[in-house]
Amino acid sequence: MSKKTYVTQPSLPPLDEFMPYLAEIWDTKILTNGGPFHQRLEAALCEYLGVKHLSLFSNGTIALVTALQTLRVGGEVITTPYSFVATAHSLLWNGIKPVFVDVDPDTLNMDPARIEAAITPQTTAIMPVHCYGHPCDVDAIQKIADNYNLKVIYDAAHAFGVQCHCGSVLNHGDLSVLSFHATKVFNTFEGGAIVCPDAKTKQRIDHLKNFGFVDEVTVVAPGINGKMNEFSAALGLLQLKRIDETIRMRQAVDARYRAGLAEVKGIHCLASSGEIVQNYAYFPILVKPDYPLSRDALYAKLQQHGIYGRRYFYPLISNFPMYRGMSSAARANLPVANRAADEVLCLPMYQALDPQTQDRIVALIAEH
Repeated sequence: MSKKTYVTQPSLPPLDEFMPYLAEIWDTKILTNGGPFHQRLEAALCEYLGVKHLSLFSNGTIALVTALQTLRVGGEVITTPYSFVATAHSLLWNGIKPVFVDVDPDTLNMDPARIEAAITPQTTAIMPVHCYGHPCDVDAIQKIADNYNLKVIYDAAHAFGVQCHCGSVLNHGDLSVLSFHATKVFNTFEGGAIVCPDAKTKQRIDHLKNFGFVDEVTVVAPGINGKMNEFSAALGLLQLKRIDETIRMRQAVDARYRAGLAEVKGIHCLASSGEIVQNYAYFPILVKPDYPLSRDALYAKLQQHGIYGRRYFYPLISNFPMYRGMSSAARANLPVANRAADEVLCLPMYQALDPQTQDRIVALIAEH
C-alpha cells in the first residue's frame, strides 16, 4: 500500500521561524493570562479579518459555551443538525434545549424558510453554522431574528477569512465564534475566538473567560478558564504571515478536484453559496444514487488505497443518543439533512496535497 493520505494535514511554519517566538516567551516568563503575544494576536486578527473586536479562547467549543453565556441565552435555540457535535453540545452545557431545523439542499446551511415554524415562546436565539465555510443566508436569518427579537450566534468555525456581499461574514449576527483547531485553515495548535461588535461586549467576554475576575479580588460572573496560552498565540502570529498563501494553495487543490470530478456521473461537488472570498476549508462531495457504489462503499474503497476521507457530518447531531428523543430530531422533520449525511464524503484537502495524489484520488472515484 502507498503512503496514507488523511482528510487534512495541519499547516505549520518552518520550525526555525518559531524559535525566536519561543525564546521571547522564555525571556518574559509569561505563559498565559493575556500576555503580549495574546494581545498582539487579537489586534492582528481584528485587522486581518476586518472585525471590530475579538477575544481569543483556548478552543472553539469553550468559545461557543461562553458566547451563549455572554448574551444570557436560555430556553430554546434553533440550530442545525448538520454540523460537528460541539454546536449542539454547547447548548446542552448551558442548559438550553436545541431545536433542529432542516438545511438547504444546495448549501447544506440552515434553511431560513424552516426557522419561523420552529419558533415558540421559549425561543431566545438562532445558532446557524457557516457549513464548510460557505456563508448562511445572513440577511434572511437576521430579518427573522429582528421580527421575533431573537439573538443570533454564528458558529463560524469553518469561516476564517470568508467574505460575503458586505464584507467579513463574521460581522453578522450578535456574535460569531471561530475555531483555530489544528484541522482548520488557520490554526494555533488549539484555539478559538469570539467576534463581537463593541467594547462593552468584549469586556464581558473577557471577564467570563477568566473565571469572572475583574481584578485581583473582584469576581462579577461565574466564568470559566477559556484563555489562550502564549504558545498558541505566538504560533497564530506566525501563521497569519502565511495565511494568504495557504488559502491560494488550497484554492488550487479545490480547482483540480472540480476539474477532475466534473464528468463523473453520480458525484456532486458542493458549490459555493455566493461568497466573495472563500477559504477552501473542506472539499465535500455528495455520492448520489446513480453512482455505482454507495457512499460507505466508496469510503471503504478509498481507505483500501490509503486515502482517508471523512464523512462530515455523519451521523447527524440529531441522531446521537442525547438528541434523538427530541421531537425536532425526527427524521421526517430533517429529510434534507439526513440525506446529505448519508451521501457526503469529504476528500483530503490541505495546502500541501500534491497533484499526483489528487489525481490518484480522482482516478479511484472515476473508475467503475
